Amino acid sequence: MNPTPLLQVTDLQVAFSQEKIEVQAVRGASLTIYPGQTVAIVGESGSGKSTTAHAIIGLLPGTGRVTGGSILFDGQEIANADKKKILAVRGSEIGLVPQDPMSNLNPLIRVGKQIAEALEVNGVATGKEADRRVVELLEEAGLPDAARRAQQYPHEFSGGMRQRALIAMGLAARPKLLIADEPTSALDVTVQKQILDHLDRLTDELGVAVLLITHDLGLAAERADHLVVMYKGQVVESGPALEILQDRLDDYSKRLIASAPSLASQRLLAQNRTHIREAAQEVAEETADEVAAAGSEFGRGKETIIEVKNLTKVFTIPGGAPWDKNEFTAVDDISFKLRRGTTMAIVGESGSGKSTVANMVLDLLKPTSGVVEFDGVDVSTLKGKHQQLAFRRQMQPVFQNPYASLDPQYSIFRSVEEPLRTHAIGSKSEREAKVRELLDKVSLPWSVARRYPSELSGGQRQRVAVARALALEPEAVILDEAVSALDVLVQAQILKLLADLQAELGLSYLFITHDLAVVRQIADEVLVMEKGKMVERGSVDSVFVNPEQEYTRRLLDAIPGGTIELSS
Repeated sequence: MNPTPLLQVTDLQVAFSQEKIEVQAVRGASLTIYPGQTVAIVGESGSGKSTTAHAIIGLLPGTGRVTGGSILFDGQEIANADKKKILAVRGSEIGLVPQDPMSNLNPLIRVGKQIAEALEVNGVATGKEADRRVVELLEEAGLPDAARRAQQYPHEFSGGMRQRALIAMGLAARPKLLIADEPTSALDVTVQKQILDHLDRLTDELGVAVLLITHDLGLAAERADHLVVMYKGQVVESGPALEILQDRLDDYSKRLIASAPSLASQRLLAQNRTHIREAAQEVAEETADEVAAAGSEFGRGKETIIEVKNLTKVFTIPGGAPWDKNEFTAVDDISFKLRRGTTMAIVGESGSGKSTVANMVLDLLKPTSGVVEFDGVDVSTLKGKHQQLAFRRQMQPVFQNPYASLDPQYSIFRSVEEPLRTHAIGSKSEREAKVRELLDKVSLPWSVARRYPSELSGGQRQRVAVARALALEPEAVILDEAVSALDVLVQAQILKLLADLQAELGLSYLFITHDLAVVRQIADEVLVMEKGKMVERGSVDSVFVNPEQEYTRRLLDAIPGGTIELSS
């Protein structure tokens, strides 16, 4: 390896101004990258990892500015460099693959045109030569039929294809360093693996150094030579990837490792599922007897709380001639049973049909054929407001995005209280007491009740969503990618919360996810879906230890860091 660093960041200080107060976002961060090396910065949201990367490339948002330290790139000082100098480096010398491809590609401009603009701005090619180069770059990024794809708009690309387009753009000018800021955080594990494998091949072939920004320690350890762990704006640990995983000198690094569901330490957590399941089933049986005694349509104490029989959903695709049958089968003859007090996970890639199943179980989407039974009652036979409300009380959802699932104009108190109001439960003072109890149950202080969603972190918002789902004391909760948008530390907190609530309240969970690493931590049984069909079903241990289908093995193999063995 070349002994001369390509990038040397020393004692970097970055601050943001808020109402005349200077807030330190990065405090004395240092890191070194050599030519051809991959270095990963790891940490939770707010740790300063993305701010450090944006300072290097001169893209600090808002009032952000470098207030101290040095950024030496290829021998040049670029900390607080003037605009002309930064523009000369950005793109041509330092490329960027940003986190969210949908917000970083202009929806009104064809993908090829956007890549061509990057070539023109960096003086690589213009006109027809740029068009030819665009096709080569898209082919290089692994997109088939690249000439046609170049003429399409971003909405016509899948998430993985959009990310490949951004990789093509980031490498367009053949930079010496590529900054990849959470490049696969929104993608399924199999697509994530394809993208990262491809990025590894390209950067190896081109000799490009990579600065990878991620919150996933398993992914970082698998992909990077060197790890830099950041916490509250500071570098708390730096060193060879496996050395950090094995030695775990810093307490924060230990917490990151313990919270990463893909790493070997999580196998111990799965062993606690038997205790949780037994406690939940005992409480669930007592609760069901109480509900049945109260004369409800549900809560009859059956061992099977949800049964799905031959469920099928066919969508009609708009467009085409009236006589053409443009139909798409999203769910194809799915059957399963969820036992009371247990957790079943439905896993698969995007487009596998798992969320469509969840929406049909919730009776938010009517099946084309098949039956959903809840506590022995066919939900399609429910008539009138009374029966529908009784069903809604017993089955509640928690959705993926806590930013979108809470009304931004409602206070946290109003959001949690809303189900109680809708179902006319309790007096004003009784509802207030219930909200206080629910916030306490999800480990949120009463002080958050008067705040609004925008004032809370993602993890706090998801706790509010869980509290709201529990307001009506349901028997079953449907969780649709409920932790996929969260950092590993926050994700681990929410998963522990869900397990504790299940044991305490006897809840039954239907857990929709694309992440098999999380499944091992939370579920008792797993159902694997591919292209609308069920391809495998069994206990979590049997599916993980001895998967029967090649598709399941591919999902397991794609878990980032899943093969890394940690010392005990």
